[in-house]
Amino acid sequence: MGQSLQPERKSQSPQDLSSAIAVPTHISGGTHDGTQHLRSALGRCQEAARCLPPEELPELIGQLEVVKAMAWARLISPAASSQPHDGLLSVEVAAERLGVSKDYLYRHSEDYSFTRRQGRKLLFSALGIEKHIREQRD
Repeated sequence: MGQSLQPERKSQSPQDLSSAIAVPTHISGGTHDGTQHLRSALGRCQEAARCLPPEELPELIGQLEVVKAMAWARLISPAASSQPHDGLLSVEVAAERLGVSKDYLYRHSEDYSFTRRQGRKLLFSALGIEKHIREQRD
């Protein structure tokens, strides 16, 4: 009965912390494995905070701040656009895609919300035409 109920406190160096909180590149956010790895890493960070000698705590806090800053930067940065590029099409190409004549398209261009004017030039949104065609099918 001489055994202590206290866990053995092994001093972790700040360098050990870097490997403790590194998430493997193959883990994508939100997966069960990713969540499990994150909890394990956070547990090691908490243990380091409890066990490190006081003179090593500033480096631990600094490393945690770096991780925090990286997470905030990813969270607030604009996401890469998942929308495809919306090219502007000439009257000839737009008329072909819509199955109408160029003359018809010139005369009725104001009826279409995907019409774009650049000075005197008449252009048409490729995504707008695709959306229009889908809506006509439905």
